[in-house]
Amino acid sequence: MALVKPWRREPDVASIGVDGLVEAGVRCVLIDRDNTVVPRDTKQAPKSALAWLDALRAAGIKVCMVSNNFHSREVEESARELGCEVVHHAMKPAPFAVRRALKLMGVSADETVLVGDQVFTDVMAGNLAGVRPILVDPQSTTDLWYTHIFRVFERAIGARK
Repeated sequence: MALVKPWRREPDVASIGVDGLVEAGVRCVLIDRDNTVVPRDTKQAPKSALAWLDALRAAGIKVCMVSNNFHSREVEESARELGCEVVHHAMKPAPFAVRRALKLMGVSADETVLVGDQVFTDVMAGNLAGVRPILVDPQSTTDLWYTHIFRVFERAIGARK
């Protein structure tokens, strides 16, 4: 069960306190894209998420998007709009893309968190890579068909209400 256990849970990215991250020694935040910072139904990050990303950068915390999304151009455009580096085609829960992001950002796993909305991709990838995962609620009910199935299993193991 340790693989599916997040370090922390928050309702959304804007609820993750930047000061608390700094106090915890976090120098880098890896963020999932779809339904974490960019709701699937609008495809635009809300102002609260943009403000949070600005606060991270103001605190000296690096940001990199790590996305399973295979639409490279769309993911790269989002990363540009959000002002962060990107690793796409991540294939989470495999930890390889997370490790690639750590190398890209020049940080170690113990000074990094991974923020995502899915237990069986984001949380597991973080745990497998030695990065502290933070689970947020999905920002939209619009999702891929197989993600809806994962959400059933997330509820079954008590990760969701």
